[in-house]
Amino acid sequence: MLLPILLLSAAGFTVLTTEFVIVGLLPAIARDLEVSIPQAGLLVTLFAFTVAAFGPFLTAYFARFERRKLFISVLIMFGLANTLAAFAPNIWVMAIARLIPALGLPVFWALASETAVDIVGPDFAGRAISKIGFGIVCATVFGIPVGTLISDAFGWRSAFGILAVIAFAKALLLFIYLPSTNLHQHQVSFRSQFKILRSPLMIGHVLLSILVFSGMFTAYTYLADILERLAGFNGTVVGWCLMGFGAVGLIGNSLGGRAVDRHPLIASVTFCAFMIAGMVALVPNIHSPLGLAAAMGIWGVTQAALFLVSHVRLMKAAPEAPAFAASLNIAGANLGIGLGAMVGGRVIDSVGLQGLGFAAAAFILVSILLAMALMTFKPREVCA
Repeated sequence: MLLPILLLSAAGFTVLTTEFVIVGLLPAIARDLEVSIPQAGLLVTLFAFTVAAFGPFLTAYFARFERRKLFISVLIMFGLANTLAAFAPNIWVMAIARLIPALGLPVFWALASETAVDIVGPDFAGRAISKIGFGIVCATVFGIPVGTLISDAFGWRSAFGILAVIAFAKALLLFIYLPSTNLHQHQVSFRSQFKILRSPLMIGHVLLSILVFSGMFTAYTYLADILERLAGFNGTVVGWCLMGFGAVGLIGNSLGGRAVDRHPLIASVTFCAFMIAGMVALVPNIHSPLGLAAAMGIWGVTQAALFLVSHVRLMKAAPEAPAFAASLNIAGANLGIGLGAMVGGRVIDSVGLQGLGFAAAAFILVSILLAMALMTFKPREVCA
């Protein structure tokens, strides 16, 4: 039963690369489309807010569909959207190209996660989703930095063009090798899934995801710009730095998968605390090779871990509707991503790039306090 998980992990690589590849391309996109970096950063906000607004509803609706056909359709949609992005003549067409895949990402990620948990059982949810999450980590290890290197060599449009070809190829692989799957055996009705929102604990978990991802992306959205303007690196060096940032995420993915199965909230607090250290240390060590590597390494490990921890944390909090709970995490995370991109843009305009780490750390500190408060709550059944 490992092959379906590996196929979904490979597809997840394409899905998440489509969302985050723009992080490394922002400077080039801004120059080519003649907009400012904060204005280009709104493309990140648009994608994230679309996922946040529609993700739970789309996931609840499409949960009734056969998984194989659904996953193939999502990848084809991603291929078409990336093709449009590759030929976008202005920021408005680019915005449409970012809007389309934002509708498919939460459906794929939530239902692929549920499928993985169904295969291995809920006791090993963290480790199963870490295998799916391996595709996400690879998106940061290879997808984002390679996209940056391709952009530097051939232009940012080439990065989206290649990503479109990969999406179509993955759709073909799923068509050939992914077996048809049965619907979730205990599928909860569309209406009943929303009952889990009656739980204050669930609302707290979603708010925690919003805060964590707001902190992450206040700074991470503009990491390429930090490395270009403050460190003085060219596009090629930035690409390799982003690859190193993602590579250490493989460690974080493994650590997160094990820690979240033991205690989701303690795992959240621990990784958040180390993330603050990495974010705050980045700019003061920007001209020290060893210090910069250490700061980026700590940040990269914790960021990858928190992607996984946050996702599994919500699924474990609502075992009666895990896919919908996962979609709530995706919605909360993307709301945080959008807010973080907006806040980061404001920080750049007001105090400059050097203030991003401290603004991001403020979000993460509040998330630590919330996670500690949530430990005092007792979960209760809210869905029949």
